[in-house]
Amino acid sequence: MDSIPEFRVIDTGIRGARANVAFDQMLIEARKEGIIPNTIRFLRFYPSVLIGRHQILSHEVNLDYCLGRGIEVGRRITGGGGLYLDQNQIGWELVFDRNLLRFSDLGDAARQICEAAALGLNKLGVRAYYRPRNDIEVEGRKISGTGGFFDGNVLFYQGTLLIDFDPETMSAALRIPSSKLAKRELASAGQRIVTMRALLGNKLPDLGTIYQGLLDGFAEGLNILPLWGEITEREEQLAEGIYHDEVGTEAFVRMLDEPRGEGKIASAALTRPGGTVRVDIRLEGALQNRIREILITGDFFVTPPRIILDLEASLRGVEVKDTAFVIAQFFRSAPVQFLSLKPEDIQDAIVAALQAFPTSS
Repeated sequence: MDSIPEFRVIDTGIRGARANVAFDQMLIEARKEGIIPNTIRFLRFYPSVLIGRHQILSHEVNLDYCLGRGIEVGRRITGGGGLYLDQNQIGWELVFDRNLLRFSDLGDAARQICEAAALGLNKLGVRAYYRPRNDIEVEGRKISGTGGFFDGNVLFYQGTLLIDFDPETMSAALRIPSSKLAKRELASAGQRIVTMRALLGNKLPDLGTIYQGLLDGFAEGLNILPLWGEITEREEQLAEGIYHDEVGTEAFVRMLDEPRGEGKIASAALTRPGGTVRVDIRLEGALQNRIREILITGDFFVTPPRIILDLEASLRGVEVKDTAFVIAQFFRSAPVQFLSLKPEDIQDAIVAALQAFPTSS
């Protein structure tokens, strides 16, 4: 009989957005190198805005508002959309060897992990369920959003749990497109979500009980053994190095922003059931028939995350007429998995942007 795999459980307390993301990256790298065991981490945030790995900063965040109110802005290493976070939300995440639980792909991992988290919430008196592709809901309203990716032999998967919520601050700090609300017939983003406090009122359990409920769900749903452990000094040192070298820097947070430079830019954005993708393209050549630059952004999840950068690189210098062929060849050969979109959605957005150039042929 196979033994039940053990997972160390840690709580890193309340930290800033960038410090929390740096700790995420440290966990992945340290697990890949065998420095740490398979781990479940609980985390909380000082007032923060976090955008997804593939999002354009100025499209998603009201930077002046955040700066004026001391709200830290960071960029996740996972995909997905922008989030406002503070001490009233719990973060949970798992980092472990990808073959340990025998998930068939990223979608299967998302389903099983979200179902386990929902099971834990049910143990706390919340009738939660998994909604494909990466949400946990109660009566049609989101209580936990999730996402993750494979990095080599490691799976990193994370979620947030809404204990309480400040809709006014969230709406002011984030730029939420009206189209995103309209497709669900919502007047405000606050109508799309629900909190533990709203559901349980004065029966809301304390933090330790909520943690234990989630752990019980993970234990039963994933057939693992969570055991509380300690954060090591080496982990803190490694995370601090990642913070100062990359994740905590303005360059990392601003790595995707409005395209600038000479020449006309054409853009297109497509919203599909699995998310939104936007493409910005600049052409070159006497006939404006070659791709000079291309930027692919959105609130999607893809693994490995850098695959989008590789696709952009593969399209630079390609003639417009050859674009569809190059994209198809790229996705046939690349080890890519989408959680919230399909390769065809990326191609459709690129074609739509190219069609915005009247001289393209």
